[in-house]
Amino acid sequence: MTSAITKLFFAGIFLLAFSVNAQNETYTRDSVVADTTFVNLKDYSTDFVYDMKYATADNFLKAKVYDCAECMLRYKTVKALIAANKEFMKNGCKIKLFDCYRPLSIQEKMWEIVPNPEYVADPKKGSIHNRGGAVDISLVNADGVELEMGTTFDFFGIQASHNFKKLPVPVRANRKYLKSVMLQNGFNSFDSEWWHYNLKTGLKDPVSNQKWKCE
Repeated sequence: MTSAITKLFFAGIFLLAFSVNAQNETYTRDSVVADTTFVNLKDYSTDFVYDMKYATADNFLKAKVYDCAECMLRYKTVKALIAANKEFMKNGCKIKLFDCYRPLSIQEKMWEIVPNPEYVADPKKGSIHNRGGAVDISLVNADGVELEMGTTFDFFGIQASHNFKKLPVPVRANRKYLKSVMLQNGFNSFDSEWWHYNLKTGLKDPVSNQKWKCE
């Protein structure tokens, strides 16, 4: 009897130690990721919809400039984006992503195709996309249908501006909803593009040319 009790005692100690270690491993894995480290969004959440336009020719460049459709961002941008998405999900919506981090070499390629600062940031200066702190997004409803925003992504006209008011009431409401939640979660909007959001704390991060492997 004593032997059986002893075995049960040590088994309990082992399970307790295993549980504590498992918790510590999870905590340690997350805690060692620096805010400025580049990570893949899909490794941290499965609650996003992707339509990575520059990994296709379905964009204003009419050219595929990304080798693969991955959303890489600095870890702090990922955390803020996930927090915003959780707010949208409370109302049955999700973030749909068109573009995330853009290596400087891709910026240079885009500039070669369209060397116009009205449409493409000059790679000599770099953009917030090259810093891993920007996303181009929209929202989809519970059925995966995009909310009406008045223009398509990368529409370069006054109608894409947050300040343009000659839009149907539901469109203005959708833009306002997108903007309000993003601003509440640490992002800034870009006046001329309803889809573009910068992480406030990412504006001073260095331009990067970090690449990722396509799976």
